[in-house]
Amino acid sequence: MLAAFFSSIAAMIILTGALVGVAAALVGTFLVLRRSAMLSDAISHSIVFGIVVVWLATRQQSGPVQLVGAALTGLLTVFLTELLVNSRKVKNDAAIGLVFPVLFAAGVLLLNLYARDVHVDTHTVLLGEIGFVWLDTMALGGLEVPVAVVWMSVVTLVNAVFVGVFYKELKLSTFDPELAQALGFAPTLLFYALLALTSVTAVAAFDAVGAVLFIAFVVIPPSAAYLLTDRLAAMLALSVLVALVSSVVGYVLAVRADVSIGGMMAVVTGLCLGLAFLFGPRYGLLAQSLRAWRQRHGDELRALVVHLHDHEHSPARDEENIVSALEQHLRWSPRRAAAVLRRGLAEGLVLREGRTLHLTTKGRDLAHELTEPWRRATA
Repeated sequence: MLAAFFSSIAAMIILTGALVGVAAALVGTFLVLRRSAMLSDAISHSIVFGIVVVWLATRQQSGPVQLVGAALTGLLTVFLTELLVNSRKVKNDAAIGLVFPVLFAAGVLLLNLYARDVHVDTHTVLLGEIGFVWLDTMALGGLEVPVAVVWMSVVTLVNAVFVGVFYKELKLSTFDPELAQALGFAPTLLFYALLALTSVTAVAAFDAVGAVLFIAFVVIPPSAAYLLTDRLAAMLALSVLVALVSSVVGYVLAVRADVSIGGMMAVVTGLCLGLAFLFGPRYGLLAQSLRAWRQRHGDELRALVVHLHDHEHSPARDEENIVSALEQHLRWSPRRAAAVLRRGLAEGLVLREGRTLHLTTKGRDLAHELTEPWRRATA
């Protein structure tokens, strides 16, 4: 059973994509909430420098030494970025734009000068090829398991344990770093640990999926989840779910269309974000439009009952509490006045006797609720 699973090309490709997506989404959720999501872009490019330096020093293209080198390079990227920001000469986004191109360019130069014959190139780092992960395997428990699956499983487990163990600390330092600092939670140290894990995840993923899909998984699933919920635990779960769905659906669509698998996975994450943007229950475009529509219609009904209440006991009631007066005083078109009146009648706020409009008990109570604070303020 397990042998058949690990020998399945489709299963290994989907599993690799899912592991990268889950690992990236776990750390990406906190980066998105901290408004530091684009640090993943900087890190994923600058690790080229760390990979080349480690290879030059150890002649190892993968393994724990490369993971450590990538983590240190990621921290170097953040350190240099913050150094520039603290100089108050450039802003944060400009600092990121200055640091990672320099490190990436240095890595590319070192590749071309000293590592031309080694399978470490910029195309691999940026794009990867998830469709070939099943070719590079290692023996594990009597099974031939893709190397990418092994390393991504380890990284995903480490990220999950880190988030699980430090969940409360991460939550507090993300939303209230000053309080976290006062309580001794060391938010800066947690942030650097989060970025180190981001670097490790990037270098573990780059040979299989490349930097582009890694960045998509770090940023887009958490962003989609952010549009769907305000709870951190739910956001983490939804981020992971979007990453899993994108891996499976992206593979299926890529095979049917005969296109890049990693590219289609990234496209599906974008589609998920688009759906969340449109249909999110709170921040979605349709939900916001519906709330605005309800607010506008509610304001119209409130204007109607207040107008009728103001003239309810006046001698001019028969001239003021009629539809034509609504058109004149509230500047409504005949069509709009008729529509508001229909809603008022349907909701039991207004009664109509001939031309004259009367408030019901419900409408009068609403009018009192709306006008009483103003009357007290002007008394």
